[in-house]
Amino acid sequence: MTDLDAVAKPRTARLRADASRNRDRIVAAATEALVEFGPDVPLDEVARRAGVGNATLYRHFSDRGELVRQVALSVMARTAKRAEDALTEEPDAFAALYRFVFEAAEERIGALCPMLSEAFDREDPDVAGQAERMERAINAILDRAQRNGLLRPDIAVGDLMVAITQLTRPLPGTGCAGFDRFVHRHLQLFLDGLRAPARSVLVGTAATLEDLKAGRN
Repeated sequence: MTDLDAVAKPRTARLRADASRNRDRIVAAATEALVEFGPDVPLDEVARRAGVGNATLYRHFSDRGELVRQVALSVMARTAKRAEDALTEEPDAFAALYRFVFEAAEERIGALCPMLSEAFDREDPDVAGQAERMERAINAILDRAQRNGLLRPDIAVGDLMVAITQLTRPLPGTGCAGFDRFVHRHLQLFLDGLRAPARSVLVGTAATLEDLKAGRN
């Protein structure tokens, strides 16, 4: 290896690390901006929040659709990781469920879900892989709580995600400011209703994620 190669390799590694950090900042900024402004948020605003130039944004994401797709993948990956961590770190089965629900709410799923729906192409292997990972992790939490007799037996992952999505969605015209205090209150009410033994019989059958996908078609 020449002296020039020795200099070039660290420089290349630094450039790749800088590019990765810029990409992560853009995705994080886009997530926040989508929640605040909706799907038509100017990409200039995303670049400003990320602290990068427009050229840098377009170098990583050629169009709005690719950026929104990456936001969807990022949200699913973090949601799955939160479920996996809760299952591993919480010794009490219902405590794991409780922790996951409140942490999933922090991902602003309710506000983002309507805007990200077009990014969920089931033929996209990356999207399918993250969706499967997320479903597997959440199912593991529910299964453990049900086996321990702490969670009512007539719900499935689809029921849980519908509730989280609906309860974290801001009311029309209210924006997101100060909304968390209402979200946390109603998530707690919802979780109390999941405890076993159940006080009522639910109509219909437990909903899976496949049921939710079918309902969109």
